[in-house]
Amino acid sequence: MDAFLVMLAACLVGSFALCGVPFGLIIAQRMSGVDVREVGSGNIGMTNVARSAGGSAAALTFACDVGKGTLSVAVSRLLMGLVLPEGMSFDVTAPGFAALTLVYACCVLGHVFSPYLGFHGGKGISVGFGAALALHWPMALVLLACFVVLALPTRYVSAGSLAAAILMPVQALFLWHFTPWAAAPICIASAVVVWAHRGNVVKLLHGEENRFSVKSGDGKGRRRRVAPTQRRDGE
Repeated sequence: MDAFLVMLAACLVGSFALCGVPFGLIIAQRMSGVDVREVGSGNIGMTNVARSAGGSAAALTFACDVGKGTLSVAVSRLLMGLVLPEGMSFDVTAPGFAALTLVYACCVLGHVFSPYLGFHGGKGISVGFGAALALHWPMALVLLACFVVLALPTRYVSAGSLAAAILMPVQALFLWHFTPWAAAPICIASAVVVWAHRGNVVKLLHGEENRFSVKSGDGKGRRRRVAPTQRRDGE
């Protein structure tokens, strides 16, 4: 048990550190010379990268954010399984699975509260989806379907994101029958994602939310700077 707790602690710290890497910021700067914190909504996520740096940068950001979540949970499952006598079961009711949901929560928290950006970051949707793929892939597919159904026809990424975040703990408890211990970190991660979208909620209610768009060209054109009080309000 001591070995498992040490391995769990290492996985939690490692997942938080890896998922805190601000790929959107790095990719936009390298590909278009744009600091996404200073343009658009000021967010480092895929949506603001698309608006500020173009489709290619946004696609790469999405892939990296999804990938870091998937890698974190997959590696953690492997490492923790090595020190458990019975291995790391894929059964959602197994005791070790609850520990893996803690890793999931750390992935989301690391992205939202990036240690490399003064504990400011993105909104946790892409990394949460990637982590869910490695945690319990059927749950991830339901989240993706929910997001697409709302975001695609309306072009409100935030609406799809909020619905997916709210659905996450609901389906974990009532569709996949996670234990309360396994569902608790999921609930915390979902609450953090909803909190990160608080500005979007206000804009949606007032009909002021921006629809998804992709910047044409190379993203090196005129930039619209945002004041610190305006940042993180948009997706």
